[in-house]
Amino acid sequence: MRVALFLTCVNDTLYPDTGRAVVDLLTRLGVDVDFPMGQTCCGQAHYNTGYRHEAEPLARRFAEVFGEYEAIVTPSGSCGAMVRELYPRMGERARAEGRGDTLARTLAPVVPRTYELTEFLVDVLGVTDVGAYYPHTVTYHPTCHGLRGLGLGDRPLRLLRAVRGLELRELPGAEECCGFGGTFALKNSDVSAAMGADKVRNAESTGAEVLCAADNSCLMHIGGTMGRLRTGMRPVHIAEILASTEPGTGTGTEAGTEAGKDAGPEARENARTTEEPSA
Repeated sequence: MRVALFLTCVNDTLYPDTGRAVVDLLTRLGVDVDFPMGQTCCGQAHYNTGYRHEAEPLARRFAEVFGEYEAIVTPSGSCGAMVRELYPRMGERARAEGRGDTLARTLAPVVPRTYELTEFLVDVLGVTDVGAYYPHTVTYHPTCHGLRGLGLGDRPLRLLRAVRGLELRELPGAEECCGFGGTFALKNSDVSAAMGADKVRNAESTGAEVLCAADNSCLMHIGGTMGRLRTGMRPVHIAEILASTEPGTGTGTEAGTEAGKDAGPEARENARTTEEPSA
């Protein structure tokens, strides 16, 4: 199977190791991964801040770059939800405003083919045991877009439970928002900080070494709060856990002693970069 990796702005700029981990993981599972160099922002930040019309060219660009791929995989529940939930709404609104159905027709092909990483693994590849090894205690935070927008359910937990060496601990108040919410954290900083502190205190109560999630934007917010509260916990994207393997196996990224630094530098070389997508 040939898929395209949609890395997202936040990951490309701040968390490239997550992208490397996704490539490492999917390649290990026999998936042919491309990284289209023409990809840009999906428009989520614009749309959520009220700049709906300004988001439309970015959505068209997404459809142009990724439209020919069999599947589009992203390590971001929020950006995945943007494509799956909000692209159809953008098309409907354009039609309701008398601008025809061109936008809806342009965006329609990429909507059902866009998958958040964990649902791609479980629903498309049909695997829960990805051959990972991660000798740490971990608690999982289900981010809002993944939980409520995409309906990921227990897919991430099923994947984590199958990781050898990993001890999964239940997070109290798991379904409560961490307080990030994109620009919400900027416009309502006091409320956001209080929500983040509640989330971190709940995580700390588990005694886990690592808090993982499927969105680095939320992990950035939670990680900053952990640092301020000096908890000693580490935020780690689930892709980096699933990409980790036992030392000496030669099957992928070897699990290190520092959680969050497990993505191998060789992974970027495993992904083909393409100027334009092709069939």
